[in-house]
Amino acid sequence: MDRTETVEFMNMCMICNGDKVLVQDRKKQSWSGIAFPGGHVEAGESFTEAVIREVYEETGLTISDPHLCGIEDWYEDNVHYVILLYRTERFEGTLHSSDEGEVWWENIGTLSELNLAAGMENKLCVFKQDYISELFYRKDGDEWVYELK
Repeated sequence: MDRTETVEFMNMCMICNGDKVLVQDRKKQSWSGIAFPGGHVEAGESFTEAVIREVYEETGLTISDPHLCGIEDWYEDNVHYVILLYRTERFEGTLHSSDEGEVWWENIGTLSELNLAAGMENKLCVFKQDYISELFYRKDGDEWVYELK
């Protein structure tokens, strides 16, 4: 049995500031709406370095002590996609938006009222609940279904 597969690693970070979290209104047509900052892991980069870099590029904030709270993953076109989901309360710098989208602090209790990016509501379960560590999507016919584990 071949244990080698093509994998694409990405990350996302929920940055908490009291009862507020940093959100981003993503402009990218392929995945638009309100999400947390993040992006792709570059070749030769550690996962932690990648999330710190992505947050800085998209927000101007330098985060520290990002805590891995879970993953989101799925298979599509023979590629295993994995998003590492981090959370931190430690940051410094001056907040600014980027080409990825506008950023601002939002009350965590009002997130569900916003135009969330596809799948963000499910990701929030992993970010908020310590007993959930994986959000796994699979195809059931033409529909995507998910499992929280």
